Amino acid sequence: MTSAQQRRHPLRRRPLRRRASATALLLATAALLTTAAHANATGPRTEPAAATGRHAALEGVWRMDGYGTLVTIHGTRLRTYATTAVSCLPGTAGGTRAGRPDADGRTEFDAPDAARITVTPDGRNRAELRFADNAGWRELHRTAALPENCRRRPGKDPRTVFDVFWHTYAENYPFFAAKGIDWDAVRDRYRPRITAETTDDQLFGVLRDMIEPLHDVHTSIEAGPGRSFGGLREDTTMPTDDSIARIDNATAESVGVEQRRWGQGAIAYADLPGRIGYLRLTRFTGFTDKGGYPGDVAELDRALDNVFTAARTEGPRALRGLVIDLRFNGGGSDQLGLRLASRLTDRGFLAYTKHARNDPADPRKFTAGRPVQVRPYDGPAYTGPVTVLTGRLSVSAAETFTQSLMGRTPAPTRIGENTQGAFSDTLERKLPGGWTFELPNEEFLTADGRTFDGAGIPPHLRTPVFTDEEFEQHRDSALTRARVLLAGKGG
Repeated sequence: MTSAQQRRHPLRRRPLRRRASATALLLATAALLTTAAHANATGPRTEPAAATGRHAALEGVWRMDGYGTLVTIHGTRLRTYATTAVSCLPGTAGGTRAGRPDADGRTEFDAPDAARITVTPDGRNRAELRFADNAGWRELHRTAALPENCRRRPGKDPRTVFDVFWHTYAENYPFFAAKGIDWDAVRDRYRPRITAETTDDQLFGVLRDMIEPLHDVHTSIEAGPGRSFGGLREDTTMPTDDSIARIDNATAESVGVEQRRWGQGAIAYADLPGRIGYLRLTRFTGFTDKGGYPGDVAELDRALDNVFTAARTEGPRALRGLVIDLRFNGGGSDQLGLRLASRLTDRGFLAYTKHARNDPADPRKFTAGRPVQVRPYDGPAYTGPVTVLTGRLSVSAAETFTQSLMGRTPAPTRIGENTQGAFSDTLERKLPGGWTFELPNEEFLTADGRTFDGAGIPPHLRTPVFTDEEFEQHRDSALTRARVLLAGKGG
C-alpha cells in the first residue's frame, strides 16, 4: 500500500525525495479483484474463525474497497498484499499493534517511519482503516482467505514485471480517458518488445515510455541507481537546486521584511505593512528530522500558535488580510493542510469528498464518496479576507489544501496560475524483483462534484509566477496583486 505515511515531495529531484508517505497510502496495489476473481484464485475456502470478544474481532483477512489491497490481521501484526488480476505481492506497509483494542474494538498499529494505522470494526464483516496523516478512510470487508497466489513467489522475468506494471495501471488509474490514452494499445505496442533477454535498462526504458505521456506528477518509477523517473505536466520543468534558490531569494526580496521560520525552513511568516499577514509553506511534510508525522503535527502547531495569536485574530490590531503563498510547495500530508485550514474559520464546512476507483474493468466506477470536513480550531482563528498564491509548482497536498478552502466564508481569492493538477494519494507498489513505482487512483470532489485533476485549480486573478521576466525585473506580480486587494478590503 502506500500509506498516508507521507505523501512524497515530487518537486525535489527524485533521488532526494522522501519515500511516498503521506499521500502515498499504505496500500501499494492495483485494483481489487472482483469477488468472482477472488473465488477463482482462492481454491478451497475455509470460514474465518468466529470472533471471540473484541480482541479477536479484527482477526482474519480483509478486502479493501478500491486500492487493490488485501489486509491480514493475525495476533499483533497487520500486513498488506497488493493484488491485480495476475499477481499478489506483499504490500509496502504494515504494523505491530500498539496497546490493546478500546471498548469499540478500535485497534492501532505502529510501524517504523510510517504514520499510525487505526482499524475499527463495524459489525463482524466490515471495518474502517485510517492513516493518521491521511484524510478520509478505507472500507474493509472480511473475506475467507488469501488467494493461493499470495502464498507463491512471483517470477522475476521481464514479461512478468511488465504484466504486473501494466495491470496495476489498467485496474487503478482513473484518468486514461481524460488524458487521451488507450492503455490497451499501450500494452499491444510495448509488450512484444519484452523478451527473456530484455535487460534492466531496456525494461526500465519501456516502463518509463509507457507512463511518460500521462504527464502526471503522481506517477514514478524507482529502478535502482541511474534509473528513476517521475512525471510532470507538460508545461512544468523539474526545479533544480539553483532554480529553487532563485525562487526563495526572489520571494524574500518581494516580501521585503524579516520572516520568522519553523519546520526546518518550510514554514515562514511575516507581518507586512498595513496589518497584512504573509504565510508561506514550501511543503506539508518533513518539518522535523526524525519526528515523523507526530513531529510534523507538533511543529506545524507550534508555528501556527505563533502566527495566529489573539492579537492577530481579534481586536483593533488584528490582521486586515492574510496572504498564503503556495507557489512552490511540493505537497505532503493532506491532514496537515486541514490543520492549517482549521485555523482560518470559526465554523465547520466541507473540504472535499474523496473516492477511489474500485472496479478493475471499469474506470468509471468508484467507491462511495468519503466526505472530509474542515473543523474549527479550539483557539484563536483568523476569519478575515484571505488570498492564496498558486502556480504550477503547487502540487498535491498544496492543491488539496487550496481545494479545502473553497467552502470557507469568506472564500479566499486565488492569485497566480493553475496548480499542477495532482490530488490523489498515491499507491506505492513493488514489482517482482524489487523495483518500486507509484500511481494515483482517487479523485477529490468539490461540493458540486467537480475535480481539477490534470488542469489544476485555476486562479481567480491570473498573474505570471516565477518567470524569467519577473525575476529579471525584480517583480512579483502575484504578491503585489494580493497586497493591493487585501489593502482595499481591510477595515
